[in-house]
Amino acid sequence: MAELFPRSATYDESWVTENRMGPNVLWLAELLAERMTLEPGMRVMDLGCGRGLSSVFLAREFGVEVWATDLWIKPTDNWERVREAGLEGQVHPIYAEAHQLPYAEGFFDAIVSLDAYQYFGTADLYVQYLATFLRPGGEIGIVCPAFRRELGPDDVPDYLTDLYGEGGFHAFHTSSWWRDHWRKAAVVEITLADEPPESDAIWEEFIPHTRPQEQVSLSADAEGERVLTFARVVARR
Repeated sequence: MAELFPRSATYDESWVTENRMGPNVLWLAELLAERMTLEPGMRVMDLGCGRGLSSVFLAREFGVEVWATDLWIKPTDNWERVREAGLEGQVHPIYAEAHQLPYAEGFFDAIVSLDAYQYFGTADLYVQYLATFLRPGGEIGIVCPAFRRELGPDDVPDYLTDLYGEGGFHAFHTSSWWRDHWRKAAVVEITLADEPPESDAIWEEFIPHTRPQEQVSLSADAEGERVLTFARVVARR
């Protein structure tokens, strides 16, 4: 996969595997960064950063200062990874809920969210709230699991039925759904909404790292309709 993700290929695979919480987040970060403006010294919020791998990647690769924001992983745990990466002055672990962010309005040059936005961003006006933390002209960018077509309760492929019933897939939508969803708030200008061509490869790599019942569903998808993909969306305030 080095040809698809040359920056990510320089990172220790065991470090990524030991700390992963879903599909390879370095690959998602690389896909997003290539379509955003990230320059040295910029202030970036990494919202839903998990174990901070994406925050380390963005800081190291683009020279940005990152506020690694997460609710599930305690900042002390992420601070250890930041220190191991030698980025103590550049990555700041923050413990916060996505609807109660402890930041000043207009503070950030960019906000990113990787494999997380679907958990908290489906409310109609959430992007309006999030955009208040951006300076004018700043960018919001996300990459999140998605469907190639919208699925209703009676439109779920048989191989996804069990997983869909767990609830998480209800937050999966198409890239065009996310584009129109953000337009409702009328505070951002959409500059990109697509399915990265690397999406299939990312899902296929993820299969061995999932639970047995997930492996069955994801493998069936890979062999058949390929409903699963990723949505990449970028907007400017």
